[in-house]
Amino acid sequence: MKKTIVSLLSLATALLALGRIQSHAAESVVYEGGTGPGSGKHVVFLTGDEEYRSEESLVQLARILSVRHGFKCTVLFSLDAKDGTINPNAASSLSGPEALDHADAIVMMLRFRHWPDATMKHFVDAYLAGKPIIGLRTSTHAFSYGNPTNSAYSRYSHNSKTWPGGFGRQVLGETWVSHLGENHKEATRGIPEPAAATDPLLRGVGQIFADTGEYHVNPQPDSKILLRGQVLAGTTPDAPPEATGKNNPLRPLVWTRVHRNEEGRTNNVFCTTMGSSTDLRDESLRRLLVNSVYWGLNLEVPARADVRLVGDYKPTAYNFNGFKKGVKPEDLQLPADTK
Repeated sequence: MKKTIVSLLSLATALLALGRIQSHAAESVVYEGGTGPGSGKHVVFLTGDEEYRSEESLVQLARILSVRHGFKCTVLFSLDAKDGTINPNAASSLSGPEALDHADAIVMMLRFRHWPDATMKHFVDAYLAGKPIIGLRTSTHAFSYGNPTNSAYSRYSHNSKTWPGGFGRQVLGETWVSHLGENHKEATRGIPEPAAATDPLLRGVGQIFADTGEYHVNPQPDSKILLRGQVLAGTTPDAPPEATGKNNPLRPLVWTRVHRNEEGRTNNVFCTTMGSSTDLRDESLRRLLVNSVYWGLNLEVPARADVRLVGDYKPTAYNFNGFKKGVKPEDLQLPADTK
């Protein structure tokens, strides 16, 4: 009888553990990867912005890295507490943050998040462990803590005074300043920095067109500028440069840093102010982002990385509150025969 009770308790414990695993799996989407240079490496993607549809752009990037290059990719989301659907407006939510404990690299596109300390700890521990960080678009202002007494991590806020500019300025190289190009009216063209012409990150990268407006940025002095942004007088790739002074000077658009963090460990940091769902239609931008993961992990950057889109990619036009309603992470799994 005693052995039976012990066996039943063991079974119950196992079922509870399985339930927790399944629950976390339902909160995120995992692309297992396979053969390729990225095999054995785990990249965790953090989505969560109200405007630029990171829940679409980073899913596509994760699919490319997994299907085309072999990386295991886990994508985390802001979820609606009521029904578990993806809701970028849920600024205190990040699904399954425990995945960060096992990440080899982090790709993030966040805006004004204020996660609970228990969630934030997973992110901060990963950062302090020296994991490479690829930051897109609004990640320069990833965190926002209105009352500094509410969180042990308030200094990570984009407007922090104790750690000036917070995580964006101190780690990625810049925080939120202001728009330079006007969204939906003035797109952006990437202009290579002459001194970076032979940088491995630019292998196979041609002229980049992003339909988002450029940001005012002035990255930390130790940043290496790869591309500068030219503000366009229109929203098509053939639009001429804006001519009222916004391009004087050309602002940085893509840069890297090798950052020594507070624990004395080194983070390879890549940052760009591009990255919306519609920006990802540009092949050269996709290649640059794939290259950044290789670079961050100290892997040889391919001569011309395969960045063919995976699945039927029809990105939603960026706009506040324009996200697709009713989507759950489990809806984003790929069929087994995806090529």
